[in-house]
Amino acid sequence: MADSVSTSVTAPDQSAVPMALVNACFVLFVINASFFPTAYFSHWWIYDVNGLGIPTDFVNVWAAGRLVLDGHPAQAYDWVIQKQVEVELLGQDFVGYFAWHYPPPFLFVASLLAQFPYPVAFIGWIAVSILPYLAVMRAIVGRNFGFLLALAVPVAFSNIFVGQNGFLTAALIGATLYLLPVRPILSGICLGFLSYKPQYGLLFPVALIAAAQWRAFFAAGVTVVALAFVSWLAFGTESWQAFFHWMPMFSQAFLTEGKAPWWKLQSIFALVRYFGGTEQLAWGFQWVLTVSVAVVLALLWRSRVPYTLKAAALAVGTLLTTPYLFMYDVMVLAIPVAFLVRIGLRNGFRAYELPALGCAALMIIGFICSGVPLGFGATLIVAALVLRRAGPWWRREPAPALVAASA
Repeated sequence: MADSVSTSVTAPDQSAVPMALVNACFVLFVINASFFPTAYFSHWWIYDVNGLGIPTDFVNVWAAGRLVLDGHPAQAYDWVIQKQVEVELLGQDFVGYFAWHYPPPFLFVASLLAQFPYPVAFIGWIAVSILPYLAVMRAIVGRNFGFLLALAVPVAFSNIFVGQNGFLTAALIGATLYLLPVRPILSGICLGFLSYKPQYGLLFPVALIAAAQWRAFFAAGVTVVALAFVSWLAFGTESWQAFFHWMPMFSQAFLTEGKAPWWKLQSIFALVRYFGGTEQLAWGFQWVLTVSVAVVLALLWRSRVPYTLKAAALAVGTLLTTPYLFMYDVMVLAIPVAFLVRIGLRNGFRAYELPALGCAALMIIGFICSGVPLGFGATLIVAALVLRRAGPWWRREPAPALVAASA
């Protein structure tokens, strides 16, 4: 991979990571690493003081898997039946729903996890899904500091706490981008597996077509078709019919009725609704942003900007273009941050970059502590850093400061 060179950066020390960055990451890592064992044995996490399951996101995965094992995969999409299984599992009722809305191929994961007791499946899912994420972060950063950076990202706290799949999403996006220049077919396969969350793959065809990455493009398409076919064989036509039948209801509940409080979503759509804007106004802001990001990425990926910055821009763009974005999915923000850190470690950090990344981290911590939807602001900060590094990418020829360094 190539990284951008700038005459305005501090002189890099190829042997050392800035101590301020190391110290900040170490503190965040210690918080993440110490909280969850303490929370588990103090009955704040997974089980409460009465030994009852704490209602949280992972329960829908286990319940969907249980229905698959019982021979009723299509019923995982029925809110009423799904909740009955969840209540039986937790031993207590709860307000609202933890609905299953993933495409049928992800039922393979759910059914595998449901073969284990609930706490084993919960902790095991986090432990297993974090491994590819760690590997991708290490590969992108290019040194072992990538492990510490990966574990220090504040969003990891939100993802682990609710047992979500943010680690897997970040790993697939990161692997797709890291492998694209050297293993395009494998990169496309990783992108195909991302179809379990299709809203995060919408910009990739734009970038792949702009860059004429046809092997990755077709590998992704074949992978998606293969996953759909295998899931059809395993779970039947009814599961796909149920998925498409319930999807409009999910959209109505989350994006129109606000069944999930607006502060939980970290998109510009939700931010407009949070401050009292109408649904039409929110969609207007969302579509303007989505089209703008798509145009910028198409131009950027056709330019001679170094690949590292193109990859970072695409990763952060995936978060800006979907209205349905919970904090745990902001795990993907770790990928463009890792690319920026890679550039900084090779060529030196600009004076404002580490403070800006610190501000982004503080905004995410602010959300965790207060419930104020600050995740969108953190994404904008990282996007601005990427574009600032790219410089005058819209010109026909790159500026001298953007000549790529050899990988």
